[in-house]
Amino acid sequence: MSYHIVLGVTGSIAAYKAVEVVSSLIKQGNRVTVIMTSTAQRFVHPVTFRSISHNQVVTDLFVDNENYNPNHVSLGECADLIVVAPATANFIGKVISGIADDALTCTVMAAQCPVIIAPAMNDSMYGNPIVQENIKKLARLGYVFIEPEEGRLCTGQVGKGRLASLEKILDVIKEELAKGGR
Repeated sequence: MSYHIVLGVTGSIAAYKAVEVVSSLIKQGNRVTVIMTSTAQRFVHPVTFRSISHNQVVTDLFVDNENYNPNHVSLGECADLIVVAPATANFIGKVISGIADDALTCTVMAAQCPVIIAPAMNDSMYGNPIVQENIKKLARLGYVFIEPEEGRLCTGQVGKGRLASLEKILDVIKEELAKGGR
């Protein structure tokens, strides 16, 4: 069965790993729309995701469309699943605070489908009590979290904060799609 999956990419060094997520989802026969934050675009260019997904990449709230389509609302309403991988502490904090100031946070706020969040950040940030409390609050609201892994981080340190493996992300996506939505 083919699904429409929205993949959000935030400004983490792990943004390059999202390319494999998109590639795998496309190979499974899904339609993937990528939404990138402005900081994500500093790590991976939107052309990469457009080439892999064969679909336009949403990079801004204000896109000129010939046929008016407020993407930030319509994508949240028509997607079968939204996955944010990698998700930064900034993104998580915005969502729990109700801040919708870019295409990705607006889409998540308009979501009528399950939302999976796969954090990736420095271990000190991930372990911060504020970040942990934000994750717990979102989980209580029904957001699905994929815990980061322990390993070498971009700082050279070893700690918990690496984006979960491709296999783990794909397994959780499969599980959520099998549930058939909210």
